[in-house]
Formats: sequence, C-alpha cells, structure tokens
Amino acid sequence: MAAGCAATPSADASGAGAATAQPPRHPREPREPRGPRTPGAAPASGTDWTRFGWDPARSSVSTAPTGITATTVASLRRQQVSIEGIVDGSTIYLSNVAIAGGSHDAFFATTTYGRTIALDADDGAVLWTYTPPGFTSWVGSAQITTATPVADPDRRYIYAASPDGRIQKLGVEDGQAAWRTVITMLPAREKIASALNFFNGRVVAVTGGYIGDAPPYQGHVVLIDGATGRLEQVWNSLCSDRPGLLDPRSCPESDSAIWGRAGAVIDPDTGNIFVATGNARWDGRTFWGDATLVLDPTAARLLGSYTPSNTDDLNSRDLDLGSTSPALLGGGFLLQGGKDGALRLLSLDEMRTGATRRGGERQVVSTPSGGDLFTAPAVMKSDAATWIFAADNGATAAWTFADGVLRQRWRSPRGGTSPVVAGGLLFVYDPRGGLHVYQPDTGALVATLACGAGHWNSPIVIDGRIALPEGNANSHQVTGVLNIWR
Repeated sequence: MAAGCAATPSADASGAGAATAQPPRHPREPREPRGPRTPGAAPASGTDWTRFGWDPARSSVSTAPTGITATTVASLRRQQVSIEGIVDGSTIYLSNVAIAGGSHDAFFATTTYGRTIALDADDGAVLWTYTPPGFTSWVGSAQITTATPVADPDRRYIYAASPDGRIQKLGVEDGQAAWRTVITMLPAREKIASALNFFNGRVVAVTGGYIGDAPPYQGHVVLIDGATGRLEQVWNSLCSDRPGLLDPRSCPESDSAIWGRAGAVIDPDTGNIFVATGNARWDGRTFWGDATLVLDPTAARLLGSYTPSNTDDLNSRDLDLGSTSPALLGGGFLLQGGKDGALRLLSLDEMRTGATRRGGERQVVSTPSGGDLFTAPAVMKSDAATWIFAADNGATAAWTFADGVLRQRWRSPRGGTSPVVAGGLLFVYDPRGGLHVYQPDTGALVATLACGAGHWNSPIVIDGRIALPEGNANSHQVTGVLNIWR
C-alpha cells in the first residue's frame, strides 16, 4: 500500500440554465470520541453506509454529515490498499463494530471472484477475508460477480454474492458464513451482477447474464429470509407464470437480464420492488423483456409494467432498457434510462392500469451525452424540487423534477459512473481515472482526486473518508486496489 496523492482543485462550471431550486445543505457536526460497545449495538457516533445507493430506494444521497467540505476535499490524502481481487462495484461501511476482538470502523467489499473482505477504515489493514468454497474452480475465468454486499440492520452480519450463484450471510466479527443459499440453477449462465438489497428482514437479489448473452438464462427477483437463509420467493421475468427457481433450459425464452447497478429498488413506504429487464421477448403476459416492472413486497405478484412502444426494435438491436435500474422520484413518478440514450419519465398510476400496453411515457430526455446509460442516477429531494444526477461515459448532468416536468439544470463534459451526493457535495468517478467533486446545484467543479481507471466502480463518502475501488471485472485479474481518502 502507498500513501500520498494530490488533488486538483478547480472552480470551473458548465451550466445549462441557472438552477432555481436549491438542494438541501446538511449540517456538518463534529465527531465525538467513541467509547466501548457491544456487538450489534448502534454506533456510539459515526454513521453506517449499509448498501449500494445508501438506502433501499437507491437514492445515492446520504443524509449524514461527512466532515468533508468544498474547502477541505482537495486536501484529503489517498491511501492505495492492495486487495486480493477487483471490486467492480462499491464498498459498504459500518462504524465502530466488533471485529477480531477489537472495535473498528470497517469497509466491506466483494471481489469479482467472490472473496469478501473487511478492511480497517483507519489504516486499510485487512481484518478478515471470506473465500467461498469452490473458489479455485472459477478464479481467473469469465465466471464473476459485480454485486455490492448489503449489511443487516443488526450490524452483526453482512450478505454477499459469489460466482457460484449463492448468497452468503457472513459474520461481521469474523467473516464466517452462517448460511449459503443458491439463487440460480445455472451459475455459469446466470450472473449476479447487481447490488444486493435488504428490506423487512429479507435479502433481495436479482440475476442477469454474462457478456455475449449466451443462452439459456433468465432474470429472476429472489427474496431470502435473512435469519434462516430460506429461499422465500422467486419471480421470473420470463415464464413469469412459474414460481420458484427455473432450470433455464425449461423456459422457451432466454435473456431478460436484471443487471442494472442498483438491481432491485425498493419503495420504503410500500415495500414494492422495482426492477428493469434487458433484451428478450415481451408479450405483456408471461414474457417481460425490455420492461420496467413493479412487484409487490413479497415478489409474488406483478403490480404494473412499462415497455417502450419500440420494444421489438430495442430487443433486435441490443439496446437494453434494463442497462440501468428505475430511479424513484416520488409522487408516483420514476425515471428509466437505457442503452438507447433516453431517460423516460413514467407515471406509476399509468403502469398499474396498462400492464399489456406499450409506451405511455410522460416525457423523454437525452442521457447526459446521448449515449448508453449503465449507471444508477442519484435522486435528491428538496422542498422546491427533486434533483436527479446522472452520468454516462461522455458527460454528467443534473435535472430538477417539479410540477410533473424534468428540466436540465447543468451539464459537464466529464463522464462518470453512478453519482453519489454526500455532505452537500456531488461525487462522480470517471472510469478513465479521477474522482470529480461538484457543487450539486451549479455543476461547478470543486476538485478532482487522482486515482486509476475502472469500470462500474463508485464511491461512498462517510465519517471523514472516501472509499473507491478501481479496476475492471472483465480484465479477470486477481489483484486490485481500493482507494481510501482521509
């Protein structure tokens, strides 16, 4: 590991019209000394970042003070921690938890070949490593996972994926597996690509396919009892009339991957589950390719759906609607991106009333650069408007949503992965290298923190630290780097 890397401060801005609705500014509170604690108790101070996207709805907007400001972010120092694998996603973080007989602030991450690691957030030391059984049979191959783990609310366990098609419950203290549950009958074809979620005692996971879309596979939504590991429910996006895990060869249709970075998005008020699918046949009855879907909290019943009017064309040209997950805007609206360069504003009420109807978008706007969207937008709510931040390979942009209309507020020519808002700042990782920090209301560039290239990696910003993995899962390397700024 190595320390010391300067940031580049900047004050330039690129605007597409002055922003009138100001995003909220979160108060910054001083950190207090931490006392002893018992395992599983709430932290004495500090805050947890328990999943990709911060909350079950994947807003990617932290409500916690970070201790990092526009005037101090450029002075943070970077530590590059060498790890046993590439983390092509994000880390999670638990504050002041008992690990290996001590109390630690810790980052947790899963590598592409399924190793899950716990690292001390203060010095980057590896506290434990979980290696799934069978690791040597797929390491170095194309069989991978890019799923970000999720923490149990009890803070004693986390849940992580592995390329053998399993989800495991791991003890925070020692990394030992309490249970391992299979969520696919064909892990060589069905990939666990998306981040895990957790709600109402259940782990929520989804499946997709691998590069090349080699059949057979189907996208599944899977609910697992967090306490016991029992597979509670499986909803299949192809052959949806058949509950339970399918042998992919037994369904006459293939594909319909659920592979957006956010995976299953959960409305915390209703518990309803939102997902988007990739290329496959759509018939509005049992085959739901290239669709935005709403399931009930048990994943037993489809409540609503949307597919574009040109869904057959999207399927034929490999323009997955489900290259990104739905973004919940509130007030019965959501935003759905795709590989065709479009962001679609959808009404939940209209999705409920027209399960077999194509089209029906309220508004369609371009992605930041007009290219494919593979990232998860961030959604920040204020009294005046809801702010949406999105990035693709060519640009980053912000919109406000008010009175049923999306309005672009600014655009930067710098591309990025999934944006994160924390401590009143917007953080966007450029996979060509560099973590850009913006003022969210104007798009003014505050600083760029130097780091290496990557793929789908994205940062978390918590307790005076930034954690960002780098590297590309498709390189099939067995070593990688986690950047920690303090």
